[in-house]
Amino acid sequence: MNKFNVRVYGLLINQEQKVLITDEQLGDFKFTKFPGGGLEKGEGLIDALKREFIEECNLEIEVLAHYYTTDFFVQSLFSDEQLIAVYYLVKPKSNFNIPLVSTAFDFDEQNSCKQCFRLVDLKTLSTEDLTFPVDKHVLKLMKEQFI
Repeated sequence: MNKFNVRVYGLLINQEQKVLITDEQLGDFKFTKFPGGGLEKGEGLIDALKREFIEECNLEIEVLAHYYTTDFFVQSLFSDEQLIAVYYLVKPKSNFNIPLVSTAFDFDEQNSCKQCFRLVDLKTLSTEDLTFPVDKHVLKLMKEQFI
């Protein structure tokens, strides 16, 4: 293992203490995570995060602050690379009008993209609701800080 996979994620928490999460499906693999994705060559972290929110959510965001960077070893589930994940607190720059669902994996059958978004109460969101180990760790940190 001599390569790194750098990912960047946005933690969007509204005034009701609800956090935005995404349910996605790649092939047969379903997963739930915070919105974000991978860096492209020549791209900085914040530019990548803004691009990901526009691509996935059609939402321009303001990056408020760095929240967390992986400080333990994690191997990518999708490749033979070490995962480095960086999380930022974000807020929408305009009206929040992302189509939301209330049930996990409630995909729009007319859309070939298997992705949907939910706002979930931070108090009731559980580490078991998230798929990836770093997201689970970040959720624990958020619960300690925001609840």
